[in-house]
Amino acid sequence: MKRSMQRREFLRYGAIGGVLSAAARAGGAAPPEAPALSLEEATIDGLQEQMKAGTLTARRLTQAYLDRIEALDRKGPTLRSVIETNPEALVIADALDVERRVKGPRGPLHGIPILLKDNLDTADRMTTTAGSLALAGSIPPRDSSVAQRLREAGAVLLGKANMSEWANIRSNRSTSGWSARGGQCRNPYELDRNPCGSSSGSGTAVSASLCTAAIGTETDGSIVCPSNANGIVGIKPTLGLVSRAGIIPIAHSQDTAGPMARTVRDAAILLGAIAGPDPRDAATADAGRAPRDYTGFLDEDGLRGARIGVSRKSFGFHPGVDRLMEDALAEMKRRGAVLVDPAEIPHGGDYDETELTVLLYELKVDLNAYLASLGPKAPVRTLADVIAFNEAHRAEEMPFFGQELFIKAQEKGPLTDLAYVEALARNRRLAGLEGIDAVMGQHTLDAIVAPTGGPAWVTDHVNGDHFSGGMSSPPAVAGYPNVTVPAGFVFGLPVGISFVGRAWSEPTLVKLAYAFERATRARRVPRFLPTAEV
Repeated sequence: MKRSMQRREFLRYGAIGGVLSAAARAGGAAPPEAPALSLEEATIDGLQEQMKAGTLTARRLTQAYLDRIEALDRKGPTLRSVIETNPEALVIADALDVERRVKGPRGPLHGIPILLKDNLDTADRMTTTAGSLALAGSIPPRDSSVAQRLREAGAVLLGKANMSEWANIRSNRSTSGWSARGGQCRNPYELDRNPCGSSSGSGTAVSASLCTAAIGTETDGSIVCPSNANGIVGIKPTLGLVSRAGIIPIAHSQDTAGPMARTVRDAAILLGAIAGPDPRDAATADAGRAPRDYTGFLDEDGLRGARIGVSRKSFGFHPGVDRLMEDALAEMKRRGAVLVDPAEIPHGGDYDETELTVLLYELKVDLNAYLASLGPKAPVRTLADVIAFNEAHRAEEMPFFGQELFIKAQEKGPLTDLAYVEALARNRRLAGLEGIDAVMGQHTLDAIVAPTGGPAWVTDHVNGDHFSGGMSSPPAVAGYPNVTVPAGFVFGLPVGISFVGRAWSEPTLVKLAYAFERATRARRVPRFLPTAEV
């Protein structure tokens, strides 16, 4: 590693000293009394306790995750959840170890390895490609705001997670978890099953303990679906709580980044680190009103007295899921929740077609703007360039499915088109004011619950994805929060339950999700089975 790179990482992470000192190099070795390090189900608090006690260093922890990625992601079950690791990760960890000894930790993420989905910009030696060969080698001129906030919090950016290429907007026959760069990501519970997308790599890597936590992004379902399929916690925040600056987009009216973790507490810690106003993203102007620390809302008794609506229209797509949900509702009642059953969200399904209309219009405009921001050396400059690249590299880019949605997006006009303006206004009204807001106001609800999704389907490159049902579109289209937590298993496959609320209701949803998690403790460690045990 070049000394100039070592110096840069010290300065970037705020460590004392200009170059990597002998003390930093010594910090890479595990103390003689250090116990064996177990990464399975490791939590942020547990790792911090070890680092505080001096029995663990950020370097040792980072190396352990890199070794686990090599053993499980590259070999063994071959999960293909990590598209690339950060060649500077150990240098970053060394710098943070020195800073801890000299100044103390910055906070709960100091020295904690975090994976980023491969659509979040990092201005380092990693590339940002959305899984596409069209952006191979692309290094953006600056960090995404999320990456910048994580660096400031002292996190180790461990690498980039595989994803459904272009966040699953290229084709309506796509297979989730597949990208030309990363190949097919696999579900760690049953390897022939799909991890769901588009934050598939983030979901699989977190579940398999290849990182402490990860960042995903969602337009509609891309945080909560892979969290559901991989048995983890996912938080899809209110639009505008987390900056979208430096994230390869689909559509600015629905895109957001969010945390994915094995526990609600870890997800809450991560949310606090990445949330807040950002001058690079006008949508975050109101984020200053939101808390900066969500751990204060974690309450084991948080269900007591809560009024929770049950979205029955989201049930009925799988009998095993229905049984789990009935058990979950019964547990909420035992914990003191008041259930309003049913409490249906009006207009469900009424905006399915117009949602796609909005996404295609915004995709063309937003992706062209992102590609232009990469500068004159960008390998592709427009959506039209990407379409042409895919055609020229059909064997590598389109072996299983095409790019019909890209082509439809390219045919769209400007955002002043009446078709777009009317569709956007209609969607927001039906999903938000006349949807979630209406039913919550009518019944004075704290949250609405529904199954997040069904058990993972068998990955099928011939026919594409097989979604069965669940809850993602109303909060996604409205721009409202959705927190999913493991609720149990169907034939060995995890299923989650969603807590949905009004805009900026993350504190309430985190409280309810945490209380449910503590009451049920439904998560299990994946076993990397080749197929379902039926």
